[in-house]
Amino acid sequence: MNPARRHTVLVDVGYLYAASAELLLGTPNRSECKVDAEGLIHALMKLAASHLGDDLLRVYWFDAARDRVPTIDQRVIAQMGQVKLRLGNLNLRGQQKGVDAQIRNDLETLARHRAVTDAVLLAGDEDMVSAVEAAQSYGVRVHLWGVEPPYGTNQAERLVWESDTVHTLDGDFIRPYFSPVAVRPRTPTPMEVFSGRPAIALPVSSVVVAPEPRPAPPKQVRPPIPERTEIVEAGEFVAQKWIVTRGRDNIGDLLPGPLLPTVIDKELLVEAEKELGISLRPHEKARLWVRDGFWSRVYREFGITRPTGEQA
Repeated sequence: MNPARRHTVLVDVGYLYAASAELLLGTPNRSECKVDAEGLIHALMKLAASHLGDDLLRVYWFDAARDRVPTIDQRVIAQMGQVKLRLGNLNLRGQQKGVDAQIRNDLETLARHRAVTDAVLLAGDEDMVSAVEAAQSYGVRVHLWGVEPPYGTNQAERLVWESDTVHTLDGDFIRPYFSPVAVRPRTPTPMEVFSGRPAIALPVSSVVVAPEPRPAPPKQVRPPIPERTEIVEAGEFVAQKWIVTRGRDNIGDLLPGPLLPTVIDKELLVEAEKELGISLRPHEKARLWVRDGFWSRVYREFGITRPTGEQA
């Protein structure tokens, strides 16, 4: 008889906030976005329950603070039920220190003591690989969650490989919990206000303070798609790179083509996106051009004439 399933959720907040801000606002700077952390945590709990059942041990919320002194927002999170706040240090350059070590330690400890059967890990750093392998050696299934990247990938390849399942949080899921921070205009100095003008005293009752306008949400501007030639060249570049790094024999196993296994096709598109610096997800024709370039280079490598009817 299989034991009852119990799960935990471990969240690298630095990764979650930076990746979400990059996707929604075009900046990895978490200080430029306001986050409804309570709402987000409850949404993650609900999503985990839909995947793994209702028996949640707790959510581990790994963040950082200057000298490990929690901010007001972090204090609110610490008081939430079934949530454990873990704080690393935030140095003068805004870099997190000690957070990865805390995540690895908690994941390994929970697995070693058989506290959970499943662990959701929301992170992207390759440093997590050793903890994932250790947890799996104790029989824990590790489910890697990540934020949809605007293009390319934002999670280490080895981390994706080693996890038992992989799930992506898309823009529709995280958008309700992130909003841009309004940039307040600089307050003018008294000299700038009154220079060259006589000072006029107004009674307090006559002073009207206009409400601050609400900032309009940033428009998502889709970058223009490059020309077909540039996209085909990106596909050829990936093929050449794989021939050199993965070996000619391994690439030969993909022949006769032109269909690719789903996982290999995804890697091809991710590599091409990184090379081009844009997302190809909304552009079906561009994805076809990448594949055309890839096979064009592979066929040349093996002296194969492109099958009749395929695009060159």
